[in-house]
Amino acid sequence: MNHLPHLIQDLGLILIIAGITTLIFKRLKQPVVLGYILAGLLVGPQFPLIPTISEIENIKIWAEIGVVILLFNLGLEFSFKKLLSIGGPASITGLIEVSAMLGVGFILGKLLGWSFIDQLFLGGILSIASTTIIIRAFDESGLKEKKFAQLVFGILIIEDLVAVVLMVLLSTIAVSRDFAGVEMLQSILKLLFFLVLWFVAGIFFIPSLLNRISKHLNDETLLVIALGLCLLMVILASNAGFSPALGAFVMGSILAETLYAERIEHILKPVKDLFGAVFFVSVGMLIDPDILVNYAGPILIISVVFVVFKVFHVTVGALISGQPLKTSLFAAMSMGQIGEFSFIIATLGVTLGVTSSYLYPIAVAVSALTTFLTPYMIKAAPVLYAYIDRLLPESWKKNMVRYSTGAQNINTASDWQKVIRSFVVICLLVLLMSVGIIYLFVEVEKVLLKKDFTSEIIVSVIVSFSCMLVLSPFLWMLILRKLQPTAFANLWANKRYHGPLLVLRFLRIGLAIAIIAGMLLTFLPTGYALLIVIGIVTTAIKFSKSIHRYYLRLEERFFYNFNRREIHQAQVARKELAPWDAHISQYVIPFGSSVVGKTLFDLQLRERYGVNIAMIKRGDTHTIVAPAGKHMLFPGDRLFVIGTDEQLDVFKNELEKSSTHEGDDEPHKVVLKKIEIPNDSSLKGMSIKESNVREIVHGIVVGIERGGRRILNPKSDTIFEADDKVWIVGEAELLSKLL
Repeated sequence: MNHLPHLIQDLGLILIIAGITTLIFKRLKQPVVLGYILAGLLVGPQFPLIPTISEIENIKIWAEIGVVILLFNLGLEFSFKKLLSIGGPASITGLIEVSAMLGVGFILGKLLGWSFIDQLFLGGILSIASTTIIIRAFDESGLKEKKFAQLVFGILIIEDLVAVVLMVLLSTIAVSRDFAGVEMLQSILKLLFFLVLWFVAGIFFIPSLLNRISKHLNDETLLVIALGLCLLMVILASNAGFSPALGAFVMGSILAETLYAERIEHILKPVKDLFGAVFFVSVGMLIDPDILVNYAGPILIISVVFVVFKVFHVTVGALISGQPLKTSLFAAMSMGQIGEFSFIIATLGVTLGVTSSYLYPIAVAVSALTTFLTPYMIKAAPVLYAYIDRLLPESWKKNMVRYSTGAQNINTASDWQKVIRSFVVICLLVLLMSVGIIYLFVEVEKVLLKKDFTSEIIVSVIVSFSCMLVLSPFLWMLILRKLQPTAFANLWANKRYHGPLLVLRFLRIGLAIAIIAGMLLTFLPTGYALLIVIGIVTTAIKFSKSIHRYYLRLEERFFYNFNRREIHQAQVARKELAPWDAHISQYVIPFGSSVVGKTLFDLQLRERYGVNIAMIKRGDTHTIVAPAGKHMLFPGDRLFVIGTDEQLDVFKNELEKSSTHEGDDEPHKVVLKKIEIPNDSSLKGMSIKESNVREIVHGIVVGIERGGRRILNPKSDTIFEADDKVWIVGEAELLSKLL
C-alpha cells in the first residue's frame, strides 16, 4: 500500500474544512477570514471531534510562506507613488491615531498586569486596522466613492507602512530585551538605509531586466520570476537582520512601479488566496478554547477599549487635520477592527518566543469580535453623527467649521520653501546612504583582512576605491541635482538672491568633500587620505562634463524606469485618441496667468481654441472630473486638456499670458482671507459685482458665512449684508490693504 505523506493529508483536511466554513460565512455575509480561523480551530489539536492535523510544524512553514505572499501582494498594491500622493489629512490622522493606539495598548496591558513585551505587542496589535475587511465592507455597502472612504484608504496606507516599521522595531526590542534609545535609533537608520538602497537598486535594475525579456514573459514565466525576485529579497532582508515579510513587501513595492504590476497581481491572486487561507487557518489552530474561556474578561475589555479609543482617536486626528466632523466620524466608525497585520505581529511574537501563550488567542478573539461588528458600526455612523450633532453647542460647531475652513486655505508654498525643502531632503538622503555604504565596506574590509592578506594598506586602498565608486552617483547628485528647477529659476531671476543660492551650492559641495574625506580617513592614514581627496577633487573638476553626462544617463534611466508605468498609460490614452489626431496634455496654471480667477464659461475655451478640459487636479486631494462652466481656475491648478498639437500650442500661449502689472519683480503670493462686513461698511448693500472686489485685490469671492450658513461660490449679484464673513482669494498684499 502506498504511503501518503502527512503534509498532503493535512493540506487536504485544511482545504476541505476551510471550504465548508467559507461557504457558511459567505452565506451569513460575514468575512471569510473568520471562516478560515474557525476551520483552523476545528482541525487543531483542541477540537477532537474532527480529524486533527498530524504535523503542525509543516503547516507553520506553509503559514510563513503565506505571510510572505500576503506581504508581497500588499507591496504590489502599495506603490511608493501612493505614499507620495497621500494628502496631509490622511497622513496626520494616521500618525496621530497609530501613536495614540500604541499608547492605549501599552497602558491597557500594564493595567492587566502583563509583561513589558506583551504590553508592547498589544500596542502594535491594536494600532493597525484591517485593510481587507474595510475594503470588503465598503464594496458591499457601496461606499468606496464617498469622501470619507478616500480618507480611510489614505490612513490605511500609512498604517501598513507603520506596521512594517513596527515589525522591525518589535523584533529588535524583543531580541535585545532593551528599549535603549541609541539602539532604537540605529535600528531605524539601518531600516531607512536598506529601504532606500533596495528601492534605488531595484528600480534601476529590475524594470530594465523585465523589459529586456518582455517577449518571453508569458503568465507562467512572469509568475515564476516575480516569486523568485520576492524570495530573493526575502533572503537579503533576513541576512540583513530584518523579517522576511519586510523583504517581500519591499519587492512588491518595487514591482508595483513596473509595467507588469497589474499583470503580476492578477496571476498571483490564486497563489495568494491559497497560501493566505493556509495562514489564517494556522492562526485558528493556535487558539486554545480554554484560554478564551479563562480570559473572556480581558477579551471583552480589550475589545471595548479598542473600539472606543480607535473611533475617538481617528475622529480627533481627522478633525485636527482639518476634516469636517461628519467625514471624521464616518471614517472612524469604519476602522474599528484589527486584522491581517495584527495577526502577523502576533505571529511574530510567537515565532520569537517572547510573548505569553495567552496573547495570540486573545488577539484573534478580539479580531473576530471587532470584525463581526464592522458592518454594523458603518451603518450606525449616520445615527451617531446625528446624535453628536444635536448635543454639540452651536458655538462648538461654528468653531469646528471655521477651523476646518482655515485648515484648507489656498496658500501656496513660496519658492524659497520649495528650494530649502529640496536642499534638506537631498542632503539627508545622501548623508544616510553614505554612512550606510561606508559601514558596509568597513565590514567588507574586516572580512578581507581576516584572510591573511600580506599588506593591509593594499586592502584598504582597494576597499576605499570600491566604496568611492559606489558613493559617486550619490555624491554627484548632492553636488549637481537641481533644487526644484522652476522655483530655483524664479529666485535666480532676482539678483539679490544670487548670494544665498550660491551659499546653498557651496554647502552641498562642502558636504560632499566632507563625506569623501570621512570615508577615506575610515580606511586610510591621514596623509594618504588627504592626497586622495585632493586628487579626487582635481579629477572631478577636470572631467566634470564627462562625469556629469554619465550621471545624467544614470539619473535618466532611474526616473524613466520609475515613471515608465505612467508614461505607458499616457501613450495608450494618446493612441485611443489618434483617430481624431488629438491627445491629452497637462498644464499647470502659473501665478499671474490671465486665466486665473475666471470660470470656464467666461473663458469659452472650446469656442476660442477648440480644446476641452477633461479634468482639473487641485492640490494633492481634490480632483474635478469633467468640470462644468461654473468652475473657476486658480494658480497651481493642473489642467488635463484634450486637443490637437496646433490647438494646444495656441491654448498654452494664452495660459502663459501674464495679467500682472508691469514692473513687478516677482510673482504675488495668493492667499485665502476672511473679512467681516461691519454695519457701517461701504460694502453693505452692494453686490459683489458692484463692489469691484475682483479688481481691487486681483481675486474673487469664494464664500460667504451668513447667519450660521455658508454660501459657496456666490453669484456676482449676491448682496453683501452686515455681519457677513466674506472669504476672498487674492494677492496677499492687496488683501492686507483692503483689510
